[in-house]
Amino acid sequence: MKAVTKAIGKRSEIDASELTLEEKLLGIDRVTKVAKGGRRLRFRASVVVGDGQGHVGFGLAKASAVPEAIRKAGAVARKDLIEVPVKDGTIPHEILAKFCVSKILLKPAAPGTGLIVNNTSRAILELAGIRDATGKSSGGSSKINVAKATILALANLRRVEEAATETDVENQEEKVDETE
Repeated sequence: MKAVTKAIGKRSEIDASELTLEEKLLGIDRVTKVAKGGRRLRFRASVVVGDGQGHVGFGLAKASAVPEAIRKAGAVARKDLIEVPVKDGTIPHEILAKFCVSKILLKPAAPGTGLIVNNTSRAILELAGIRDATGKSSGGSSKINVAKATILALANLRRVEEAATETDVENQEEKVDETE
């Protein structure tokens, strides 16, 4: 299976004001920029927002104070919401996504399995409304890259109907190749 590296298809704009979004802080990091006058200290916050009904977003922002960084990251996450197809509390098909050097493989799971993934992906999947899924993260372990890879994987998931029609077309093409 080839890893997905960019979003396929057109994303529709989702209005965050109509949704009741829950916010989860992934992490706060202290970052320093060395300038001519000395070191400049700032804080970087990574935040995930979601409604548990198939809408989730990831935001990253920097500011000179922690509360301001969290507020800005939440605003970025609300602006970049994606819609995730959820089928019976799990994802419709398995998918492999790559962002920078981080890769994530997500697979559907039977009801009652729970989320068997790393903490970063778990937070994103919970806020998206996915209750059962298994996953494996490989490559880089950076929280930001893993979060962006997970969002990329969820953005490229197809609905059940779309996936079924695509597999039917592929099967028909294989049959045509065999008869020639």
